[in-house]
Amino acid sequence: MLIKKNPNGLDRPFASEITPREVYEERRKFIARIAAGAAAGSALWEMANREAFAQGVSTQGAPVQKLAAKANPGFSTTEPQTSLRDATHYNNFYEFGLDKTDPAENAHTLRTRPWTVAIEGEVKKPLRLDIDSLTKLAPLEERIYRLRCVEGWSMVIPWVGYSLSNLIRAVEPTGNAKYVEFTTLADRAQMPGLRSGVLDWPYVEGLRMDEAMHPLALLTVGMYGQVLPNQNGAPVRVVVPWKYGFKSPKSIVRIRFLREQPKTAWNVSAPREYGFYSNVNPKVDHPRWSQATERRIGEDGFFKRKRDTLMFNGYNEVASLYAGMDLKRFF
Repeated sequence: MLIKKNPNGLDRPFASEITPREVYEERRKFIARIAAGAAAGSALWEMANREAFAQGVSTQGAPVQKLAAKANPGFSTTEPQTSLRDATHYNNFYEFGLDKTDPAENAHTLRTRPWTVAIEGEVKKPLRLDIDSLTKLAPLEERIYRLRCVEGWSMVIPWVGYSLSNLIRAVEPTGNAKYVEFTTLADRAQMPGLRSGVLDWPYVEGLRMDEAMHPLALLTVGMYGQVLPNQNGAPVRVVVPWKYGFKSPKSIVRIRFLREQPKTAWNVSAPREYGFYSNVNPKVDHPRWSQATERRIGEDGFFKRKRDTLMFNGYNEVASLYAGMDLKRFF
């Protein structure tokens, strides 16, 4: 290989290789204009979508059902909220595709009415509720939760729902109920991602009973003041903010109370990577990447420092649930 050497014998670039100052500065101005244009476009999209929702339609013209929910200041944060566009266009919902943009593009095929959720197993009062009855079971609240993905990114979203414990009390679990299992819809006609075979469908997740009863665990029917968009888990999902995002199952069709720990989708597929508990823990790395830091969606940029990941995603009030447990073993 021919290597050019500076005739002066110095470890310096040739004059011809140095970018002129005026060119460098013009490039910086150009990049700044591009960034400003992108930010302005995103802001305009956000304004248009918020205004459209206020008028009862989405920016695509589809009807949007608004939800009356009282803000609960006890479940909130002063952190900036993720934009509506990012929250609805950057998603993990493998039933509609593996790429982050696939759910927004493909989830229009999901039919959310009629929709029923069966509650069964170790309960005294098994129920089968349609989505309207489920929504009206308890007063709706707006709660602003952080949600952290195992892949290293996070969002701050105003969710609408009520504590899962309200539903649990309504069905009166027996003394044998130690776990709650959630099963989601698996319909190949509506969900093109099921053909990928990435998981053994349907998607199944679970919580220990005391986790499910914790006030933070939210049975969720909306976000940003409206019913859940399809790509975000319509018409009903669970949000468990102190655990990684895949522990918050979407489009639920069955809730079952069990004596034994349920076999969950990701734990069955890759047990070394996805434990049953999956609490946000910066000290327990994923086998393929660190969990010590995270990237907040909407704070992108070449020079934007990643955030430090907080234990339990910052929800330290759940720490007592795991007193005495080895959280590296029970990850």
